[in-house]
Amino acid sequence: MSGTVWEGVALGRLRAAPDPDSPARAIALPLAWGEEEAAALAALAPGSGPILLPRLVEGWIGTLRERGRKLGILGDAAEADRFAEALRALLLDRRGAPGAGIWRGETRGQPRFVLNLPAFLDQEGGFDSADYAAAVAIGVRALDIWTGAKAPRLALGFADLAGLLAGLGLAYDSAGGRAAGAAIAALTRGAAEAESGRIAERLGAREPVALLAPSPPAATLVPGLAAAARAALDAAAGCAGLRHQGLVALATPDAVERLLGAESGGLAPASGPSRLMLDRDGWVAELPTRAALRAGPAAERLLAPVPHAAWLAMAQAVAPFLHAAPPLPLAEAAPARPPAPAPAPALAPRPSGAVWRASVGGHRVVLRTTEDAAGQPVELAIALTKEGAAYRSLMEAMMQAVSIGLAAGVPLATYVDAYAYTRFGPAGAVDGDPAIRQATSVLDWAFRKLAREYLGRLDLPDPDEADCAPDAIGRAAEQAPLLPLDLPEAPAPRVRRRQLKLVG
Repeated sequence: MSGTVWEGVALGRLRAAPDPDSPARAIALPLAWGEEEAAALAALAPGSGPILLPRLVEGWIGTLRERGRKLGILGDAAEADRFAEALRALLLDRRGAPGAGIWRGETRGQPRFVLNLPAFLDQEGGFDSADYAAAVAIGVRALDIWTGAKAPRLALGFADLAGLLAGLGLAYDSAGGRAAGAAIAALTRGAAEAESGRIAERLGAREPVALLAPSPPAATLVPGLAAAARAALDAAAGCAGLRHQGLVALATPDAVERLLGAESGGLAPASGPSRLMLDRDGWVAELPTRAALRAGPAAERLLAPVPHAAWLAMAQAVAPFLHAAPPLPLAEAAPARPPAPAPAPALAPRPSGAVWRASVGGHRVVLRTTEDAAGQPVELAIALTKEGAAYRSLMEAMMQAVSIGLAAGVPLATYVDAYAYTRFGPAGAVDGDPAIRQATSVLDWAFRKLAREYLGRLDLPDPDEADCAPDAIGRAAEQAPLLPLDLPEAPAPRVRRRQLKLVG
């Protein structure tokens, strides 16, 4: 790797897994990258052993370089070296990379190449159209080489349009945002078709140049973007012929978008200015997104969730410059006929809330509430950092159900009575909460905490250690009798086990 960009890259080592249920792998990657990028590499790299990023990347770059020379797409060794170095630079700058199939060496399926739009923001707050057009050309060439110069259609796309617009100070649901999105798509198509024309000059044209093409926006609020899009389309129109029927296609994101730092796929809107993720201490915390950090004080306005109609409007503006329809969210359900009963009341405004962190039986838990104007909880969320994906999903779904009930008017006290002292692991000592020292489960701690904070209830004492043991079956008074018989006095669990006899 001497003489390449790798020579000046300092590497560090992390352990990461593609998901919480998979074993962690040792990963060597640039020091500036973090755990999120390491997890993405764990998902992209084949096998289950250690990962050295330069070696992994040079594997598919070397394949592209060799195939390109044999196919004649890369003319000589010098051109092949420049192509390889351009691919390395795109990845290290987190501007673009091939899809998961190329990382894994897969030959089946349609390969893809992704460009991370916010990475092309320049220091003056504009968009680097020249570098972006060059990156598009590199991506087209890489895809054509990987497919053996035989595929009539390629899949080059971009990611995180919402993050780019926020960085440019444009609202997603605005005429200026849609014009910028259309110009980006037009620039992508023009640069891709121009590269297809250059490949056709070497290998022969297979497709004619389109005589009628959509016109890009005449002007945008981004300096130079409309002119760059127009120039790229004009360059494509001047080709003698094209090599491909289609080139620009957006796809459902995979681990590559995560590796590049893209926070939304394709032209999808942002989900908000913050996200839940692990902080340096391993706790789940609500942190600003990369787009929010770029947008600064305007983040709340620029990254607020938008209605379904805004997504459709953006798709209509961008779609004429794509060679395949963009993936869209599921359509909103039509109203029932005859009209259904009135829906549950909408959640009240949530100006505030609370966050509590604790450790139950050695497992870290974060409980979050959002409150209405009266200071009462209207939504609950819980996060666990050590449990499996199925367990975490079940807990999240349960809290979502409770939130729906609160919005429909179910008293919080009803849930407290139902879930306080429920028994399942993890259970035991509670650290980080001076008011609650023992809990029989995560739900026990959470709902007794809510009872103290919002209902002022001090009548829910801590269980003893025996109640928190894995084999505890509860006091007799807490168990519903199967027959209408008087219950004996409640013996300790250990005494009860001594009274059992095995017969057979």
